[in-house]
Amino acid sequence: MYVRSIEEIIDTERDVDWGNGKSYRLLLESDGMGYTVCHTVVKANTSSKIRYRNHLEACYCIAGEGEVEDLNGNRYPLSPGVLYVLNDHDEHYLRGGDNKDLVLVSVFNPPLKGPEKHDLSRPDSSY
Repeated sequence: MYVRSIEEIIDTERDVDWGNGKSYRLLLESDGMGYTVCHTVVKANTSSKIRYRNHLEACYCIAGEGEVEDLNGNRYPLSPGVLYVLNDHDEHYLRGGDNKDLVLVSVFNPPLKGPEKHDLSRPDSSY
């Protein structure tokens, strides 16, 4: 058993700025659990078009507000207590709230190695 806090991760290789927020990678492939757990912050007033070609992801909102939108234009508001699942490598838009960050617990399978991040300047950015 071990315990890891966000405070231990800040300013390490597990503290990843992904362009429109931060991903605090609490559990990675090297930890041997078979999945990744991240504390994810999406900055307020941002929109990111992203896709995970190699990972499935479930996100549970723990604070703030925002939305996720699929490519068919379906928008789903996110607030504490709401879960969304990208079960088919879905390309999507992830947005922080109006003047309020969105805070998620993100679970990836298979696990992330650690440094992966999107290049939001490229429309086909994925990992």
